[in-house]
Amino acid sequence: MTLYHGTNADIDTIDLTRGLRYKDFGKGFYLTPDRTTAIRMAQKKARLFGGTATLITYEMDDAALCSGLKVKIFPEKACVEWLIFVDANRDRKTIAPIHDYDIVIGPIADDGVVLQLTNFREGIYTPEQAAAQLQDRYLDQQYYFGTEQALLFLRKTNVEAL
Repeated sequence: MTLYHGTNADIDTIDLTRGLRYKDFGKGFYLTPDRTTAIRMAQKKARLFGGTATLITYEMDDAALCSGLKVKIFPEKACVEWLIFVDANRDRKTIAPIHDYDIVIGPIADDGVVLQLTNFREGIYTPEQAAAQLQDRYLDQQYYFGTEQALLFLRKTNVEAL
């Protein structure tokens, strides 16, 4: 499977320690199967942090999903379990990682999702209500790689300055 990583510079070796802790699925390396989404992320990162918008293409060996790695796959649409999982990972009061998955696949929590997460966290919506508010939205998909073992199933195939 082809996956893309949008960034502001080429990456020779993926370094999991450089990932940010309070992301949708926690500290790790993120990719998407959608080229347009990755390009948008690369442009945003270059705009915010400098550098050159860069699209890196990887091939993921599909064997990763049945290799004995701990894998969590969420539905493509928002669901209560995904919403609670993302909220817990983004909770800045939590210091320790909330899961030990090697790979997590599921929707990206974009700006519209963040609003519903805030409404859930502030008690305005139940998790069910917040997830229901997102059912009609198309959410881009993301692949999280959180361990060195998972990274063994990725092979960089192309780097493109945008």
